[in-house]
Amino acid sequence: MHLRKTNFIGLLLLLLFFTACDKKQFFSEYKELDGTWKKSDTLRFTFEQKDTINPYHLFLNVRNNNNYPFNNMYLIVSLKEPGKKPTIKIDTLEYQMADVDGTLLGEGFTDVKESKLWYLENYVFNRIGNYKVEVVQAVRATGEVDGVAELEGITELGLRIEKTK
Repeated sequence: MHLRKTNFIGLLLLLLFFTACDKKQFFSEYKELDGTWKKSDTLRFTFEQKDTINPYHLFLNVRNNNNYPFNNMYLIVSLKEPGKKPTIKIDTLEYQMADVDGTLLGEGFTDVKESKLWYLENYVFNRIGNYKVEVVQAVRATGEVDGVAELEGITELGLRIEKTK
């Protein structure tokens, strides 16, 4: 009976520890892929923002496995503000995904690695309402004009927004 109570308290403390450590998180969502990200696939995230005063950090979290064939990744990301005449911010971003020797970067003990990639730093939202973020992959093989039709090795893409204070 005493062992059961100790295990329950330990589990409760562990759960409390993991939920308390992420006070910065404002928004986090993942879109699951089947290991291939098609050029035609647009991944969409929608979130509500009520704070137009404080800055936030926005990240793209990429989970990839050993099937990812490139050292880098190009993404086109658009942020659409709410309103009748929304402002749309579009960026083309490049991220290093592997070392020179081909070893995948990111966190993880298995062949799946997670990379937390900067999108916007100290961003202040201009309007209250629902924002939309859209992400497409724009990876090309060296010397090729057309993008990769099916980008292998991507299992999930996430959007994470953190409070800076």
